[in-house]
Amino acid sequence: MRVHEWDPATATAAELEAVLRALNEIVAVDVPEDPPWRSRMFREYLSVTMPGERRTSWLAVEESGEILGHASLLALEDIGVLELSVVPSARRSHVGTALLAAVARRAAEEGFESVGVEVIGDTPSVKFFEAHGFECAFIEMRNLLDLNGVDWLRLGEMAAGISAGYRIEYHPGGPPESHYAAYAAAKEAARASVVDDLELRPSSYDAERLRASLATLHARGLKPYIVLAVHEATDTIAGLTEVVVPAQRPTRADQYDTIEVPSHRGYGISRAIKARMLFELRAAEPGLLDVQTWNALENEPLLQVNAELGFKPDREWREYEADVIDLLRRLKA
Repeated sequence: MRVHEWDPATATAAELEAVLRALNEIVAVDVPEDPPWRSRMFREYLSVTMPGERRTSWLAVEESGEILGHASLLALEDIGVLELSVVPSARRSHVGTALLAAVARRAAEEGFESVGVEVIGDTPSVKFFEAHGFECAFIEMRNLLDLNGVDWLRLGEMAAGISAGYRIEYHPGGPPESHYAAYAAAKEAARASVVDDLELRPSSYDAERLRASLATLHARGLKPYIVLAVHEATDTIAGLTEVVVPAQRPTRADQYDTIEVPSHRGYGISRAIKARMLFELRAAEPGLLDVQTWNALENEPLLQVNAELGFKPDREWREYEADVIDLLRRLKA
């Protein structure tokens, strides 16, 4: 077995297909409730990054050419974000450790003090990363909504339940540019409420960053849908919710941020905009089967809203962090 650096942007179609097969082997064993990945825009999903960021990838390959595992390091401003997966048949044979060593060496070369990784609860990844000294820093619960079980009449009542003085706007593809500054400001206003999140995903807390983020989503094959609550007296954004439908998994939508600006809480905004989003998704994405969302266990108001909409708790999603120097020391040992 050997580990080598790999560039999905220039990889052959056969290599990409092999990586896709390996990924789906892992999904089938570790998260069998998840839909399989598809090849549409898979290259773009693996290779496109935000401006100023860079992702390095590696493959672990058997002598026969069979792909045993894949890893990547996304260089953000303050932290390196790790992804690592090993096919079930190759686990406990040091494939994951070899990939992790390649990532750790590059993180040190890039000058990162720490690396972070998202780990799905109740999978072998939990014990793997903990055995290598990663410490859990943040826990979210993934919740799933089966669209076939939605009470659409009740949902319509919820969508209409916003207080007077607010209007709801729907924007497939992203908000209009005239809203960029206010949209980014709304996200920044709610940012302080999450104190422990490692911020392993690129953020968009200013207008230019938001513009780049939307362009990157589209380039990676991730179609965004946005619903806003606008305070009519001031014409400012009081709340927003974001959902993305990936070309690679078009039957499952990913709920991104749902935000109420602190000064507008208590007016039924989150419930109304999330309910309206589901109606829009039903019309725009007829092949969609379910929606997944992640919430901190401490975020009781949004957890309650999700429960009213019909979301059900599924799995923990954990963020782990490790000191790079300590990680290299452990791996050498």
